[in-house]
Formats: sequence, structure tokens, C-alpha cells
Amino acid sequence: MNKPATAPQPLAGLRVVEFTHMVMGPTCGMMLADMGAEAIKIEPIDGDRTRRLLGAGAGFFPMFNRNKKSVAIDLRRPHGVEVARRLAASADIVAENFKPGTMGKYGLDYAALSQVNPRLIYVSHKGFLPGPYDHRTALDEVVQMMGGLAYMTGRPGDPLRAGTSVNDIMGGMFGAIGALGALIQRGITGRGMEVQSALFENNVFLMGQHMLQYAMTGKHPAPMPARDNPWAVYDVFTVKDGEQIFLCAVSDPQWLTFCDALGFDDLKADPALVTNNQRVERRPALLATLRERLKDRSAEELSALFERVGLPFAPIRKPEDLYDDPHLLATGGLADVRLPDGEKAGQSVKTTLFPITLEGERLGVRLDPPHLGEHTREVLGSIGYATSEIEALYGEGAVA
Repeated sequence: MNKPATAPQPLAGLRVVEFTHMVMGPTCGMMLADMGAEAIKIEPIDGDRTRRLLGAGAGFFPMFNRNKKSVAIDLRRPHGVEVARRLAASADIVAENFKPGTMGKYGLDYAALSQVNPRLIYVSHKGFLPGPYDHRTALDEVVQMMGGLAYMTGRPGDPLRAGTSVNDIMGGMFGAIGALGALIQRGITGRGMEVQSALFENNVFLMGQHMLQYAMTGKHPAPMPARDNPWAVYDVFTVKDGEQIFLCAVSDPQWLTFCDALGFDDLKADPALVTNNQRVERRPALLATLRERLKDRSAEELSALFERVGLPFAPIRKPEDLYDDPHLLATGGLADVRLPDGEKAGQSVKTTLFPITLEGERLGVRLDPPHLGEHTREVLGSIGYATSEIEALYGEGAVA
């Protein structure tokens, strides 16, 4: 379904052809599409398998494939490969995230396509940048384990993956950033280039602050749950009825406000708690005192109090709670999309938008996540296929 665009579309007029699946490559294509590019998703005849994932993967396809057109091609058939090459030759940007060597088998790698279209920008999303590891199969959780993120997230001795596909999503984002840089360079030189983004290197980039922490201090960074906290009041508190809330007071003025707001005059007057570093030195005892004093206060009461006095706080929420978040609802941070697959196919649900504004506008949903092959005829016609040729391709099963 086409929907009117109100926000600026700085990439309008550009064509992105993506040979992508799962999360990383589709994220890159979605970001370019959100900014106005015509994004054409090439799918196998039986569809991107994320359309059929269950459990934690159920939201992958509708989340990362909005604002795209779907063309289904059988690359095992010569005429299917020909269609794919003609489509790729028509693109400003080609994005892919298959194993090394896969695209080359079909003449869809950068070396082949750039011979036909020297202006092409080609974005490869891999597990690893070229090097000793590049033959390995990588997944988000694999690189979280080997790249230090799981170690830093879990408690000591219990490595734990982050609660979202952080490397896949950010890897796609860095691919899109590289594509934007290449577009600027193409405007100067007239030539495209290859951009590479990788899960492992993305994860290592995230670990840079901890690597530099070690380089600066000589001390091994402790996992975040066991870290040497630089602030005394910066923790989750269990309060009335078992609810939880994160409360903070990270400066000396905030500590005074904290004590005044909660009526802790004795703590405010304690000479051993005047400075942040003093409070950090006494953190275990101070937190025990605060937990005892706060256990009968409700999360709602504390939220209202902290908001009123300007202290940082956060209720502990689940993903589904965000559908009712008053800020997201008031600012247009959620938008309707039609589900293309599954038991709820055809129903509309809310999705999250690209987290920026352009000229004060959020980048919205112009195209719902597509049905498999929804735009095959339209797109093939745009690259010069006659109606009879398109029907012949359907007849032999080269496209769907």
C-alpha cells in the first residue's frame, strides 16, 4: 500500500537493489529506503525465510523490510540470473549479505557489476572483513561471544548476549553510512565504490571504550553488572509490590536534590556522604540503606517525584509496554504497517521508525512490508521487459 510521504526524502530518485536476508542487509536497505530511495528486495521464489520465522525471529521481516518492493527471482535458472543482473545494472546501490563467494557465482559481485555500471555503489555485509576469519560463518550471537560484548553484558562467569540484534542492526547502519559517503564521492568523481561492513568489526567497535579503559588503567574491565561504578546511586531498586525502577543521582547537586525529594535529611547531612567519591567508597552500605527505605514506595510515585525534581529515572519496561508509551504516541514515533505474512497477514500493527527527524519530521512508512513478488511485474517493466517477456519468465518459473 502506498502512503503519502510528508518528511523530506533526500535519497528520492536513487535505486537500491538488495540481495539480502535476515537482519543486517535488510537494515541497510530499510535505512536507505526510509530516506526516500526506491528499494527493491530480491527474494528467492519461495521467499525470504525470515517471513516464516517463529519466536524471537517473528518480527524480523515486517520490521526491516518496509518501504521496499519485492521481486522474486530463481537464481538457479539462467533467465532468472539475467533478470537479476539487469536489475543490478539499473541500480545506484546494490546491497548484499551472503557468504563470501555467493554473489560471484552468479556474476552479481562488485567486480562483475562495476564493469557494466562504473557508477555503482556496492555494499557487502559480512561476518568478518577480509582476513583470517572471513571464511567463518558468523551470527550476531557468535560475534557477541568472541568480541567481548557477551562478557561485558553478563555477570562474571555468565556471558550473556545483548537483548536485541545489536550487531546486525548496527552493521546494516554502518553499511548505509558507507553508502552515503560513497554517494558523495561519486558526485565528485563520477565513480562508485565497494563498501564493506561486518558483524565482528562492528562488535569490536562497540568494545572500543572498554579496550581503551584497559589501555588507560591497566585493569581488566569488569562485566557491567560487576563494574566499578563511578556513581553511588545508579541502580535498579525493587519497590512496592515487587515493581522495579532505575534511579540515579550522579553528581553532588543531584545527591542533594535526591535527599531533599525523598526526605533523607540525615543522609544529606552525613559528612561521610558529601562528595560522589565518598559515596562510591560507601556504595554497598548506602545502597542497602536506600533499598530498605524505598521498598514501600511505588514505582509510579517515585517516577512522578523524580520527574518533578528533574532527576534521571527509568521504569523497567518490557517491549510490549512501548506501544503505550505517551512520548512515542505524542511524537509520532510509531507508525502503522500491514503484516504481509503469518496468521495475522493483512492486519495493521505499529512499528518503530528510523530514530531521526529531517526538518522536524519523522521518516514514515510509504510502502508496507511487501508480499512476496508483489512488485515483480512493475519492476521488470521499469527495466525494459515487455509484457510478453515477463509472462514468459513467469511461465518458466524464473520469477514469481
